[in-house]
Amino acid sequence: MKVKVLKIDGTSGKGDIELSDDVFGVEPRADILHRIVTWQLENRRGTARATRERSDVRRTGKKMYRQKGTGGARHGDRAAPIFVGGGTAHGARRRDFNQSMNKKVRALGLKMALSARAKDGLIVVDSLELKDAKTKALKGNFDKAGLSGKILVIDGEQVDANFALAAGNLVGVNVMPAMGANVYDILKHDTLVLTRAAVEKLEARFALPGGTS
Repeated sequence: MKVKVLKIDGTSGKGDIELSDDVFGVEPRADILHRIVTWQLENRRGTARATRERSDVRRTGKKMYRQKGTGGARHGDRAAPIFVGGGTAHGARRRDFNQSMNKKVRALGLKMALSARAKDGLIVVDSLELKDAKTKALKGNFDKAGLSGKILVIDGEQVDANFALAAGNLVGVNVMPAMGANVYDILKHDTLVLTRAAVEKLEARFALPGGTS
């Protein structure tokens, strides 16, 4: 698949780039993409710390006072929930939301997400190099290129420092290196912008034996 390379302002760049059909030409399947997105979101959930119940609290086992004749209620356990320092009644339990996902399925899901954007919403640029980290200038470049809505920009080994600073104040624009590319973020954004370096990194990632997302 041949794609025209552009500059960040939408003008023509240095020729075309050939995208690998093994990475950008896979037919997307909604069921696999749904599984990957669910897996990602579930693994992002934090594990709540369980509260201590009566059996978890270290209090004396000695009876507080005699059963009768005190004029007070009858008690025998200082770990009861009604006392300060006692265990919590019906407290939060520890819940683990982590799921496992086969590496081959994860790799296939990322290829499908990239392929879905290659059909609609993929732009390849030469690089993200900016002379100055100016948000206003970068916004002007995006406007010239006709880019709006949610934009995900993926660079190679690391993101250009000036570009990352300039994009930090733009609503809906997110930037990450190629290593951070994932199904959820790619599908969540309207437009995917890849640099030449990002394309090379992604294709090399899947060329390796056992290359995964």
